[in-house]
Amino acid sequence: MNCLVTAGPTCEPLDQVRRLTNASTGRLGVELANYLVDRGHVVSLLLGALASWAGPCRANHIERFTTVADLHQRLQQQARKPVDAVFHAAAVSDFRFGHVFEQPTPGELRLLETAKYPTRSGVLLAELVPTRKLIAELRTLFPGAFLAGWKFEVDGTRHSVIQRCLDQLCGCNTDVCVANGPAYGPGYGIVTPGGEVVHAADAAELYARLERRLHAQ
Repeated sequence: MNCLVTAGPTCEPLDQVRRLTNASTGRLGVELANYLVDRGHVVSLLLGALASWAGPCRANHIERFTTVADLHQRLQQQARKPVDAVFHAAAVSDFRFGHVFEQPTPGELRLLETAKYPTRSGVLLAELVPTRKLIAELRTLFPGAFLAGWKFEVDGTRHSVIQRCLDQLCGCNTDVCVANGPAYGPGYGIVTPGGEVVHAADAAELYARLERRLHAQ
């Protein structure tokens, strides 16, 4: 099958020097791509430009992305090709920078526009503007594909993480949502729209279970 995997972090520029990103290394997505290739699938990998995982990568085709907008554009390009499955494991930023302001006097805000914000301006106030929810657009881009999303959560309980997965499945019309992170606890949960939760003890088991579900579609 033709599979598309996204992995690693997005990065949103503050100015021409500084960026907003996250701690994703891209390892899980790269290893999933490797597993799918080893199982005979043809895999395109969209990998964050700042992904730090240095392990082997055997995807058939690799493209690097930067911002959320850049990743969206590359997803649109991939949608022009035959795609049987999308594994959206990229750590997509929820925010990008908007306007940046300085405070020359208490209560006064002055818009700053420069290629590099100077430290002499003291405390700056930066807007955080929500980015587009790419996972919510996957069903439109890939109407007949098997779609797997991810929910990495830090706060809450395993029960609350599973509920957030169900909300994602309902809102985005995806086929499964993978739950992980400190709030979920060790391992991974594969959540379906019907509320089934299959636990995978480690990443290797996760890859195998996802690939089996792909064949079951």
